[in-house]
This record gives sequence, structure tokens and C-alpha cells, in this order.
Amino acid sequence: MKKVLAILVFVLAFTFNAQAQEVKTIALEQTKGEFTQKSITVSEGTYVFAVANNNVGKDVGLVLVKKGADASKPENHIQTAYVTKAVATGKVENSKPTTLAKGEYLYFCPLNPTPQYTLTVQ
Repeated sequence: MKKVLAILVFVLAFTFNAQAQEVKTIALEQTKGEFTQKSITVSEGTYVFAVANNNVGKDVGLVLVKKGADASKPENHIQTAYVTKAVATGKVENSKPTTLAKGEYLYFCPLNPTPQYTLTVQ
């Protein structure tokens, strides 16, 4: 009986842990000088950013900063949100998993360059 109970506790703990670590994707598309998604609202959690380059004509990327931080300073960038490789024309590249807490963030691409857009986490 103790072994059955121990196995049940282990299985339940593993299930809750797996659900807590669910990683979702935020898909972003860039065209010349802009993102097609002008603002995004998501819930708290862990996300991977998938950035598509739709005929920009040069490599693009992604910068994410907490709203209010100086976006011109790389130390303020949320570095896990950087794509792991510059996004070539016609390609899609992903960031590392990035945990987002409630608040507002700004995203943009300095390579394209784009305006700064708002990402709201509720």
C-alpha cells in the first residue's frame, strides 16, 4: 500500500510540474519597417518568440524590454527573448523560453528598424 501511495504521489507531482512548465509560442511577423502585430496581450507564463521575416530584404531580430527601461541599453534587454539566430528573408527563427510576469513590455527590431510595440502580460 505504501508503494502504491508513493507512486501515486510521484505521478501527481510529475503531472503538476509538467503543466506548470508549459511553454507557449508568440508568433511575430516582420515586413519592411514594421511588425504586423501592433500589440499583444497574453497571460503570465513562459513563451518562445517565433519571428518570421516576410521579405524585409535583410536579416531581422527581436528585442524585448520591460516598459520604462531604456531600450537603447543592451543590459535592459530580456536576452532570452532574442532569436537564437538572425532571421533571414523568408525564414522563421525562435527565441529561448522566456518567462513573462504581469506588466508591460516593449518589443521592436533595431535591424529592420521598427517602432516599439506593446506586449501586455495580464
